[in-house]
Amino acid sequence: MDAALLLNVEGVKKTILHGGSGDLPNFITGSRVIFHFRTTKCDEERTVIDDSKRAGHPMHIIIGNMFKLEVWEVLLTSMRLGEVAEFWCDSVHTGVYPILSRSLRQMADGKDPTEWHVHTCGLANMFAYHTLGYDDLDELQKEPQPLIFVIELLQVEAPSEYRRETWSLSNEERLQAVPVLHGEGNRLFKLGRYDQASAKYQEAIICLRNLQTK
Repeated sequence: MDAALLLNVEGVKKTILHGGSGDLPNFITGSRVIFHFRTTKCDEERTVIDDSKRAGHPMHIIIGNMFKLEVWEVLLTSMRLGEVAEFWCDSVHTGVYPILSRSLRQMADGKDPTEWHVHTCGLANMFAYHTLGYDDLDELQKEPQPLIFVIELLQVEAPSEYRRETWSLSNEERLQAVPVLHGEGNRLFKLGRYDQASAKYQEAIICLRNLQTK
C-alpha cells in the first residue's frame, strides 16, 4: 500500500500510520463515529492546535449530519477500526476549523457553545466578531492554511445502538422532538420534579435554536 493516498478529493492526502483491522465499517447515515484526533500546523515544529487525548475524551460525529468540518466525514469513512492515519488537508477544507475548535474548547471548559453559535450563524456574523477568544484560532481565521489531522478510529455505532442527542437530529426530527420534550417537561413539572422539567424545556429550546441557525 502506498504511504500517501489521495481520497479522490482535491486537497486531501492520507498517510496510514497504523493499519486497522477488518473491513471498512458500515458508515450508514446516522452512525456515530468515535475517534481521537490531533490537529497540527504544517510548520517545521508541527505546532499542535488541538489534541483530544490531552482533553481527556474522544470526539464523535454523526454521519450525514452536516458536521461543521465536512471533510472529517470524508477522512473517517476511509478508515478501519483501530487505524491511525495522518491527513493533510488544504486550506479549502480547513477554513471553518477555528470555529469548530472554539466550540470544542468551550465544551471542554464546561461552557455551553450553543449560546455563541446562535449569534454566529452565517459568514457575515462569524467574521463580525473579530475574535474567537483564542489567539491561535484568531490567527487561523484571519489566514486560513493547510492543516494536518492525525486520527485514530475507535468505534462506529449504528443509529439503533446509541441514544441520539438533540443536537445530532435532523431538522425534521428536531421539529418532531420539540412538542414531545415540552410535554415531558409539563408532566415532570406537575410531579414537582422541577430540575428534570427544566432540563426538558432547555432541550426543547436548544432544538429550536439549532433550527434557527440552519
